[in-house]
Parts: sequence; C-alpha cells; structure tokens
Amino acid sequence: MASIHPSTSLYDIEGLVAGRDDLRPWEDEELGPVSGLDLVHLQCHIGSDTIAWARRGARVVGLDFSDEAIAVARDVSTRCGLDVEWVQANVYDAVTALGGRTFDVVYTGVGALGWLPDLVRWAEVVHTLLVPGGVLYLVELHPMWVAVIEDGSTITQRALGAAYTRWDKPNRVSYADANRPLSAVSSFERLHAISAVLTAVLNAGMSIELFHEFDVTPAPTPWLEIGEDRLYRFRPGAPPFPLTYSLRARRPQP
Repeated sequence: MASIHPSTSLYDIEGLVAGRDDLRPWEDEELGPVSGLDLVHLQCHIGSDTIAWARRGARVVGLDFSDEAIAVARDVSTRCGLDVEWVQANVYDAVTALGGRTFDVVYTGVGALGWLPDLVRWAEVVHTLLVPGGVLYLVELHPMWVAVIEDGSTITQRALGAAYTRWDKPNRVSYADANRPLSAVSSFERLHAISAVLTAVLNAGMSIELFHEFDVTPAPTPWLEIGEDRLYRFRPGAPPFPLTYSLRARRPQP
C-alpha cells in the first residue's frame, strides 16, 4: 500500500508538503502543546501525522514495519524541510529498535490497532517507551464504524470485537483509492473491542485520563458524506453515532 498511497487524494502528499495539516481538530486540545517534547509515532505508515507533530515543534521519531513506507516518509519529511527520525521495525520490537530510549509522548493514529494481534504486548511496549509521567495518545476508528454494513443501514455484532478476523472477500483495491488495484489481496485484521484496549492500557500500568467519542471519521466511507475538513460524517438529521474515539493515558510517576 505504501507504493500506492502517496499518489492518492486521501494522503495528498503535495498538499502535505505545501503545509496541509492532517491531525483531527480535537487532537491539539486533548494532547496539549508538544513543542520541545520527545514524541514517537508507532505504526506511522508514510508519516502524514508524524510530520504534523514535527511541525508543532516536537522532536519526533516515526516507526513502521514497512521499509517502503519509511522510505516514502523520509522523502516527504525532507521535502517539508523537517528533521524527523524514521525507524523501520515491528512495533513489538520498538523498545530494542529505538535503543531503549524513552519518550514524553507515544502517539498512535487512526487505523493502526487493527493490524495488531496482541494488545497486551502493545500496551507493555508503550509503557516501556514512556518516561515516568509520559503520555500515550491514541486516536482510532470506533468499533461501531466497523460494525456498520456496507450500505450504512444495519448494525452488526462486530462492534463487540473479535480476536482475529480474516475477511472472506479479498481486498483488491486500496482503501485510499478504489481505482488502484493491490498486488496482495488477502487482508488479515483484528477487531478490538474498546474494552480490550482500555484493559490492556490499565493492566500495563498506565492511568486513563481521557476517553472521547466522535461522530466523524477520516476513513473513506461510501455511506457517509465528506466535509470541507476532509472528515466523513452521517448526513444531516441522522442520530449521533460514534465513528472515532480518542484515549489519553499516563505512565505514573514513581
């Protein structure tokens, strides 16, 4: 996907280089100022959100398992004139790959957790990467978004999550552009219930400070309308419905 996404309108690399900001409107308020802080973005993909945090003055590291995605991210940050460190590694190996460094902020953006089979290990990695008093900030697709059938009219039990799901219908195109075919069409994704995320974070030793739900999503969704803010939402008159959530948790001081 990393080879396809830079040329799609969803990622709009030229707009990003020109100064477009990809963070959701609530993220600055919930995380607070990051200027001068050490921030690592886990599962950063091609680095759009990573670059946004670097522009806010954070000392940023982006980590992703895909060497192709990291190559794209490095090129884009260079074009943006930003000093961002990029590391190619599996998120479960992040502590070793980052040389045991710790950070003020661990950030995870939309669409990341669904690729992980083990949230317990993920939360333990996050805890280890944080300085005492450091913050995990997560923005993710709400399970209710996943639970809506493709025509937008029916809710299924998938909102409760599942340990492991293989889509029976092959993904032949990228979520970022329905006209771009993929060479690898099998998709293996996990549907994590919010309770699983919260429990993993708490059991890893962090305290939850904030949890919010939002009725918009950055994920392309055929049955939703896209606004000028590049976020998708239900049509006017529809009842409030959670599509995205955010979580802030802190590693306690000793």
